[in-house]
Amino acid sequence: MTSRDDRKILLSESEMPTQWYNIVPDLPAPPPPALHPGTKEPAGPADFEPLFPMALIMQEVSMDQYIDIPGEVLDVYRMWRPSPLYRARGLEKALDTPARIYYKYEGVSPAGSHKPNTAVPQAYYNKAEGVTKLTTETGAGQWGTALAFACALFDMTCEIWQVRSSYDQKPYRKAMIETFGGVIHPSPSDLTEAGRAILQANPASPGSLGIAISEAVEMAAPDPEVKYALGSVLNHVLMHQTIIGEEALLQLAKVDETPDVLVGCTGGGSNFGGLAFPFMREKMAGKMDPRVLAVEPAACPSLTKGVYAYDFGDTAGMTPLMKMHTLGHDFVPDPIHAGGLRYHGLAPVISHIYELGMMDAISINQTECFEAGVKFARTEGIVPAPEPTHALAGTIRQALEAKEAGEERVILTALCGHGHLDMAAYDRYFSGEMVDYDFPEEKVQDAMNRIPAV
Repeated sequence: MTSRDDRKILLSESEMPTQWYNIVPDLPAPPPPALHPGTKEPAGPADFEPLFPMALIMQEVSMDQYIDIPGEVLDVYRMWRPSPLYRARGLEKALDTPARIYYKYEGVSPAGSHKPNTAVPQAYYNKAEGVTKLTTETGAGQWGTALAFACALFDMTCEIWQVRSSYDQKPYRKAMIETFGGVIHPSPSDLTEAGRAILQANPASPGSLGIAISEAVEMAAPDPEVKYALGSVLNHVLMHQTIIGEEALLQLAKVDETPDVLVGCTGGGSNFGGLAFPFMREKMAGKMDPRVLAVEPAACPSLTKGVYAYDFGDTAGMTPLMKMHTLGHDFVPDPIHAGGLRYHGLAPVISHIYELGMMDAISINQTECFEAGVKFARTEGIVPAPEPTHALAGTIRQALEAKEAGEERVILTALCGHGHLDMAAYDRYFSGEMVDYDFPEEKVQDAMNRIPAV
């Protein structure tokens, strides 16, 4: 029988959830619609067809509370799901805290992160509609790796544009993507009009997720057999990730625990939404009352420093306009090592939830995050990717607050991936070369001035 004394809490394959959860119909007010980039009118399904298969478009706008996970996707999920929930006993002891810390570990997937939770269904639905090739962007490389893996399973071609700063920092990510059969380019590249324009203006551009999205979209839109896949931000992507939170609910129930605080890192929002949304459902139903806390990088703080406005999802302005917390679609953040969090905007549905006052957000500098990552590795035995070190830094702050207050506190966080291909970043931390960047107020204001008027 599972107890709180156990180090890990497991589910059998037969206990794995068989539905994704869609938070949109449960919200007290609907999120603002996406707008056509030309007409500024609400975008309809036909406006998304050049980029996505119809099955995913219908999930994007669905008002169904639950959507069944296809059997073929469940079969692939069983390669790593259900993922373990750990009690962080080593970290608790090191912090000398009365808090009980739990973390959902997604690094057990073939790609080493949570990203296959959506990459697999996206490849499945595209294949079912006759698509032969997917294009995408990637920051740290976790998403690109996951999509290359998924495309290999469904016998599809995968072409990826990786943000140049991350491409240079993480050379073995390219090798892993190529092992799964993916083709990868640094972004900005000279293969697209969007990339060439950026390089002409700044040949040394470190790139951004917005630029890489522009390149991937440009290559996908003209060809009916090629579609674009996005690893975060959109409703259907976050919905696919809710299997994380649904499993965590079942696992905590096995030890009769409910979280007082839920902590997740945010870049585009897929990992955070995947963990938080099922718990928010329970909170809206009056079954629990956790504080929900998002942690973002201080160098790219879209929630805490951005504006809530309609903006493009990409730099070149080819995507629909989405109302979200944004730093401006052509904002290029400093090249921090958490490449997956260097996105100018946050998922529209999470931005909307933040505006409704249903969650909190803080930003933390990367040196504090890596300090947390090292402490976690030395007490829990897992080297975290740079992205979840933000959540770990927020978790440690919460645990120390509990210690200072002398109160028990149940903290739940998501360890969304391991850092085995990010050791160059840890090397810079240990050598003292890692720096914290001042938030570029003037640079952001300049980018804000180019947000389209709606």
